[in-house]
Amino acid sequence: MKIEKEAEKILEEFSRALENVPELEETYYIVDNLNRTSEDEVEKTDPEKILRNAPVDEDGNIVVERGEWTQ
Repeated sequence: MKIEKEAEKILEEFSRALENVPELEETYYIVDNLNRTSEDEVEKTDPEKILRNAPVDEDGNIVVERGEWTQ
């Protein structure tokens, strides 16, 4: 069949092209930057500023949404 002959021709050409590719040592990573870590940076927070926009009820309690997983 014509398709089989064309496929065989493509594979032969590909095999010939691979013969010209030099054998190299395997590489897994282009840049050696795996598992790099940085120091934790502590940011100062102001609880008053964070809670300033929180909704409160008439007694001054913060109103939060109840989690869907709770009963």
